[in-house]
Amino acid sequence: MPEQDRVIQIRRPYLDLIADGTKTIEVRVGYPSMRRIHPGQALVFESGGTRCRTQVVKVAEYPTFEAMLDAEDNEAIGSEGMDRAELLAACREIYPPEKEALGVLAIHLQLAPTTER
Repeated sequence: MPEQDRVIQIRRPYLDLIADGTKTIEVRVGYPSMRRIHPGQALVFESGGTRCRTQVVKVAEYPTFEAMLDAEDNEAIGSEGMDRAELLAACREIYPPEKEALGVLAIHLQLAPTTER
């Protein structure tokens, strides 16, 4: 039986960047449910009534947002023109220090064809 698509809530500006192919790395902290995400899995990002289906290419784990930003393509994480300091501030606005302490996941995505269910 095929695996069910996982739906993940996301802020609308980031959903739009994923949908247009600009954002190919989604950053999350290491909640147990997020740690189960694996390459080949379909993820559906949702904001309001808008959805975007993707496929996981790779998941990389880092101890901090700073370590992740040092290792990953920063342009693939945020919107065009965001520098490293702005990306770090955006991550920390969403996730306070106690959440960052769970570890940081860089989920590499590609757009996937939609399928009707």
